[in-house]
Parts: sequence; C-alpha cells; structure tokens
Amino acid sequence: MSLTLTAVPGIPIIQPGEKLSDIIISAAQQSGIRPMNGDVWVLAQKIVSKAENRLVNLSSVIPSEKAYEIARITRKDPRFVELVLQESSQVLRVKPGALIVEHKSGFICANAGIDHSNVNSATGEPEDWVLLLPENASQSARALRTELESHYGMNFGVLIIDSHGRAWRNGTVGVAIGFSGMPGLVDLRGKADLFGYKLQITQVGAADELAAAASLVMGQADESTPVVLVRGFPYPLREGNLTEIIRPKEEDLFR
Repeated sequence: MSLTLTAVPGIPIIQPGEKLSDIIISAAQQSGIRPMNGDVWVLAQKIVSKAENRLVNLSSVIPSEKAYEIARITRKDPRFVELVLQESSQVLRVKPGALIVEHKSGFICANAGIDHSNVNSATGEPEDWVLLLPENASQSARALRTELESHYGMNFGVLIIDSHGRAWRNGTVGVAIGFSGMPGLVDLRGKADLFGYKLQITQVGAADELAAAASLVMGQADESTPVVLVRGFPYPLREGNLTEIIRPKEEDLFR
C-alpha cells in the first residue's frame, strides 16, 4: 500500500468569482500532473472562500451589544467578534484571547474559522479584511467534483480542509470541513485484527486523516500550494457527509 500526495504548482492568487475547476485543470496540465480514476483532490479552504467571495471588510460591520460584551472579555475587535457570532450557532468558551464556537456547519472551532492570514484585497489594508469559511463547504466540494469529473471523465473525491486547534493538544492540524465523493468515517467494527479478535468500536476518521496529511504538503505560510492530488486513498470512494465525523451533542463529553 502506498499513498502519494502531490502539490499542484502554479495555483495563482484566487480572485472572487473565478472558477476553481478551470484553474486547477490548467495548473495540472502545465505541470504535467495526470489524475487517475479514484484520486482525491484536496483544497485549502482559503481558495474556495476567495472564489466564493467570502471576503468581508471590517469597516462594514456594525457590532451588536453581545459582540461588545464578548470583545471586552476576549480582547478582540468587536467587529470581528460580530462576524464570529453571525457565522456561529453557539458560543462555547470565552476567555482572553480565545473564542470557541460551534460553526453553523456543525463543527467546533476557534473564531468560526474566520481568518486574517493570507488575506488581501485590491482595496484597503490587509488588516481590514477577513475571510469567512464557505457557506457550505460540502456543497462547494460537490460542485467542484462534478466539474472535474466531467472534464476528465473519471470518478474523484474532493476534500476541503482548514487548520484547527484541538482540545488537550497544542498546534493546529488540517481537518475536513467539507467533502464529496469520499467517506468521512470508515466503520471497521466487526472486522478481525491480526489475532482474530473482532473490533468493537474502531471507526476511522478517514477524511480528517487525509486532511492532516495534505496539510503537511500544503504548508501554512507562503508556500502557495493550496491544492494537493492524492493517489492511493486506502478506502473505497463513496458519497460521504460531514455529519459522519461530527460527534452528536448527547455523546460529547467535553461541552
């Protein structure tokens, strides 16, 4: 078994409204990358958000009273906090320097995934602009997958990832925030181990494992490689859903 992750070079700075499938196909052709049936395309969230024009200038945001209240505790810009509240379904933790929420898509993250890094616009200073997550990353992945499959005449998986922190551990890792044509969770319960013991509880977070691996190839700073082509994904492709990898609230011991 082997897993190959190839960064697709030549992806330009994405502008709002641009068609990502055309950009990816062109970059792959120019670099001699030939996808195969069953490959998985992994994209950094930022290029999807930029293409979908999820840029917001903080000068256009009017904070609510709740935003001001949380801003005083977190020491964050109240306009930024207001955007976090608008993108969230629940605030879970508030402390100086930290604002942990449940994003409207269902996963837990800091600041609703809103980011300043690697964000710029043709107008205004970079610090005035922030980038929101895609409104529905799985829907974005599904649309991109349809376009790539139509062009190449092959079956693919598409995975959109972001960098999130984790409870109990330092450092960020790549995690899945949306995908199409691939499993989020692989259930191994009932399968035998090396000694014939049947697994009782093992379920593999395959989408997150692949997201973490691709994130290593993408990098976090100025690498400019936000698209990775994966070959050798060890599980059968199928239509998956983000809800597979989100633990139900009644089973969540850490809230």
